[in-house]
Amino acid sequence: MRLLLGTRSFPAVGLGGMPLSLPPRPAHPERLLHLALDLGVRLIDTADVYCRNDDDLGHNERLLAAALRDHPARSEVLVATKGGLRRPGGDWVEDGRPAALRRACEASLLALGVEQIALYQLHAPDSGVPFADSVGELFRLRTEGKIAEVGLSNVSVEELGEACAIGPVVSVQNRLNPLDLSSIDVLRACEGRGIAFFAYSPVGGSEQLEDVLTHPELLAAGQAHGVGPGTVALAWILSLSPRMFVIPGARREASLRASVAAEALTLSAEWTTRLDAAFGLPGRP
Repeated sequence: MRLLLGTRSFPAVGLGGMPLSLPPRPAHPERLLHLALDLGVRLIDTADVYCRNDDDLGHNERLLAAALRDHPARSEVLVATKGGLRRPGGDWVEDGRPAALRRACEASLLALGVEQIALYQLHAPDSGVPFADSVGELFRLRTEGKIAEVGLSNVSVEELGEACAIGPVVSVQNRLNPLDLSSIDVLRACEGRGIAFFAYSPVGGSEQLEDVLTHPELLAAGQAHGVGPGTVALAWILSLSPRMFVIPGARREASLRASVAAEALTLSAEWTTRLDAAFGLPGRP
């Protein structure tokens, strides 16, 4: 299953790079990245702040650049990164000032070792900066050729509309998983505008992973389909929209393989209905 992202198409299951650079870091992250590519992953999401703190900025970007450099599939891979946060003392702090976004973008270009970033996303709106100022800077960077496409993350329907009035947005990345459907309205707005949606923490992330993997309906559906509950969760999320990408992270080979397996899993109509009811999905289009 390949979905449109801008003018190119990619498999719907991507990879979130964050777990490779936050403690506990895996011993051999490059092996996981190479396995992901060998399994067909062609969309990798990163950010300058996927690191321990401000002294470690760009760690994940540099890691990806090194792992991808000599892989035969490198030209097929889209690496999306983000700017708009800082990591003082390991905290997550918004910084959507235009000058800060420009510095972050230029640092990401160096970390990734590219002349142009394929997809650059505003990591989160900054309540201390007019949203239009932050988004406008991304489009200026696009005009200058530093980035090819603009994306957003952690935005509302209203913010998406405001950004689209400034320039063409190709993607929105918000948290979405079976136990957190708070961004369904944003997903539907993306569908109406022909914009790709990236579901991050699609198996719950660190906060909800255990609840997702032990959910009785996901366990039962997994048994019925011969897969684990995480694979079912991803397949169900993918079934919500033809614009849906999922970007689960992985620290272990087994987790990565389970995620990629969702690409080929089609849930039966009976199980789709059961899961819709279990998670309180407010209808399908």
